[in-house]
Amino acid sequence: MGTELNNVDLGRVPHAVTEVDRIPAKRYYDREFYDLEVGNLWPRVWQMACRLEEIPEVGDYTVYRNLDQSIIVVRTAPDTIKAYHNHCRHRGVELVNKSGRAAGGFICPFHGWRWDKEGNNTFVFQPDAFSEQNMCKDDLALRHVKADTWGGCAWINLDEYAPPLLESLGEFGPQMDLYKVDELKVEWWYSAHLPVNWKLAMEAFMEGYHVASTHPQLLPPGATSRPGEALWLKLPEEARLGSRWLTMSPAMPDEIEPSDFIDTYIEKMTELHVGMAGMVSQEEIAVAERLRDVDLPRNPHLAMTTWRKLYNQALTDDYRERGMEIGNLDEIDAAGMASGVNFCFPHFFLLPVHGVASSYRIRPLGPEECLFELWSLKRYPKDEKRPVPVAPTPKPHDDPQWPEIPLQDYANLPRQQRGLHTGGFEFMRLSKESEGLISNYQRLIDGYIAGVPSDKLAHAAMNVSGGIDREVLDLGF
Repeated sequence: MGTELNNVDLGRVPHAVTEVDRIPAKRYYDREFYDLEVGNLWPRVWQMACRLEEIPEVGDYTVYRNLDQSIIVVRTAPDTIKAYHNHCRHRGVELVNKSGRAAGGFICPFHGWRWDKEGNNTFVFQPDAFSEQNMCKDDLALRHVKADTWGGCAWINLDEYAPPLLESLGEFGPQMDLYKVDELKVEWWYSAHLPVNWKLAMEAFMEGYHVASTHPQLLPPGATSRPGEALWLKLPEEARLGSRWLTMSPAMPDEIEPSDFIDTYIEKMTELHVGMAGMVSQEEIAVAERLRDVDLPRNPHLAMTTWRKLYNQALTDDYRERGMEIGNLDEIDAAGMASGVNFCFPHFFLLPVHGVASSYRIRPLGPEECLFELWSLKRYPKDEKRPVPVAPTPKPHDDPQWPEIPLQDYANLPRQQRGLHTGGFEFMRLSKESEGLISNYQRLIDGYIAGVPSDKLAHAAMNVSGGIDREVLDLGF
């Protein structure tokens, strides 16, 4: 596609993306643009509201807040999740303000009105004091919010006419299903207040281009921050398995000692484990350690393919011996889906590498402030009782207790937010090959603000969600 956009009436969109590889800086701090997102985007998209582990038993509920909206998410039956707008139908008081169990339903703390788990009003104090029209049973019921479950999470959509969740996930859904992400459980859950626009926080994780400079500890030997190219683009098809996420220097040896290859792979696994405090588990590293003496080709690309097959089988066997299910890693590799970081429009990420994963959720708190949540997710035997996750108190973005890799990313972001205000910086200049995801989701936001028909927005959202390091796409509007 060309660099010009001519198919959408962008007259309603301030600071619109009019060239696909240029993102206007004011989109990240302009109050008018932020208010249009609040009014036109967030009320119409699927949002990850909670992990199902937060509400494990019938009657358990939690509160999901985003902007000025407060939603109760409650388990009404073993396999049923419902969501309601969180207000008393009398005078609007928030019914609950934190997680809990609605053993007898929900009770308004102000005047004692009550509702059961199904949202039906069950008690009004002195009902005869009210007019008949104010005591209509249907009108007194809690207002339902569209809800669904997928991937071990509960999702909500404030638009009752929105397409079903599974139709909105695009390739993100089936790709993550291959990993069996619904089997993952919370190891830990952190959050940070970031002094940056919510979109800026997300874009730090939409491309691997920053790895060489921001996370040099993750690069293989011989790779530097000098100009390079994505390794997987240079490889024959059969040698691309497990390599898409690497950004490498063009200078690669023709041969490598198998022991050096294995040492490097385990070293990088360990750095991900330590640097993310998750994303790779200590148990997975132990499986790799047991394979140190296997025979591998001396060609480094074929060594990767051979190693991945051997390691995938060993890891699968290990998980099953410990009473856990894992996705078919060979199938994931063969499908070219071992991308490491995966985005679900508008604000959710899953980052599986082997059998465990990290996860991110970003929510706006203002034009230049957001809440960034980070989970470490692991597999546990089905009969192992896990503690119910509790929402964390946000930490400062520069708290030294953050794992190394998030701390490196968080260090860049406030500097970037300040730089966007600096005179003479009008727009970001994107690579249409590796930073296309930023363009794709930003233009989709413009579609919501411009009033593009819902069916076209839904189709575009399916195409936007998926792996990172994407090229610029034609969104169809």
